[in-house]
Amino acid sequence: MGVSLIAAMSIKPITDTDTLQAFCKRQQGSQYVTVDTEFMREKTYWPILCLVQIGGPDDAVVVDAMAPNLDLTPLYNLMLDQSILKVFHAARQDLEIFYYKMGKLPGPIFDTQLAAMVCGFGDQIGYEPLVAKILGVRANKQSRFSDWSRRPLTDQQLNYALGDVTHLRSAYESLAKQLEENGRSHWLDEEMAVLSSTQTYATEPANAWKRIKSRNIDSKFLSVLQAVAAWREREAQQRDLPRNRIARDDTLLDLASRAPKTLDELAHTRGLSNGFSKGKNANILLSAIAEGRALPKNQAPIKKMKPPLPPGIGPLTELLKVMLRQCSERTGVASRLIASVSDLEQVAADDNADVRTLKGWRRDIFGEQALALKRGELAIIVENNAIRLLPQTPK
Repeated sequence: MGVSLIAAMSIKPITDTDTLQAFCKRQQGSQYVTVDTEFMREKTYWPILCLVQIGGPDDAVVVDAMAPNLDLTPLYNLMLDQSILKVFHAARQDLEIFYYKMGKLPGPIFDTQLAAMVCGFGDQIGYEPLVAKILGVRANKQSRFSDWSRRPLTDQQLNYALGDVTHLRSAYESLAKQLEENGRSHWLDEEMAVLSSTQTYATEPANAWKRIKSRNIDSKFLSVLQAVAAWREREAQQRDLPRNRIARDDTLLDLASRAPKTLDELAHTRGLSNGFSKGKNANILLSAIAEGRALPKNQAPIKKMKPPLPPGIGPLTELLKVMLRQCSERTGVASRLIASVSDLEQVAADDNADVRTLKGWRRDIFGEQALALKRGELAIIVENNAIRLLPQTPK
């Protein structure tokens, strides 16, 4: 039995700039602060920042980001202070919100979910189970799906929100110590670099087509798809609506496939609302489609397709999956950090494949063994109901 993550108590969120400024000033000189956010975006394109929770060395606060007349500049300055580490759990959405609000990313950062993946806590562990495993405390999850934009907030909501940063301090210190002791701190560099890159959060309309799944590699199709996806992205941003409220992906694929030229042809598009062809946006969409059709072939977007795998690679890939699972359990590193299925397929096909699995620490703990298996220098055996790798002399 665990104990409650944080005892029920009355919490007064920060709603004025002077109090926020004073708290942020108290964090100067701190080694790190823990950070979390609560937001809403079900009905909007841009996330609505509702709360920011921050845990300093001596206290933790909830900032009501929706409070009238509250200037968040002191908070943003704290997020940009390069002398203070910002600790998040599953940081990507939190960082996206700060990037949208500040135009810059907080830094430096540490993600406890990523750290847990190289410290034996499995693949993408949530905050509550991580805290339970490290500290033996149990979170109250009743407010997880709250409407954080409604005011006033209840004590239960505020306690839940504050709990997301209070015990994160101890969890971070435990993970950081473990990473230092086992020499794995640098194993997170690649993943932290992705989180710290503005390109991860960029929402350029010209690139919106890349997130739409399609196997069609025809240049004209892709040119029109790029154009209509950019149209949807601009509309969603300008109207602050979710993309699917403008048009669904299958509607864009239909438009790219048919490339309608007239309002009558547009009216027969699957998924567009009744009367869309009579609205003001219809001609804008037709213009976008025409631009896509007119794009020269040498300027068309290119969809990279994986080359076909050599015959017989399937069974070898399955063996490598078994080795990966064994490696993950042996080292305590989540398998998805070591290799993806695509990585394994490429290693199976080519000893010199340009994949992360054959580089750095991943090669040390798994890549070399994978290559040794291919050379006949390792065998997979079962002993006492467990998988073992047995050195072999190649014939």
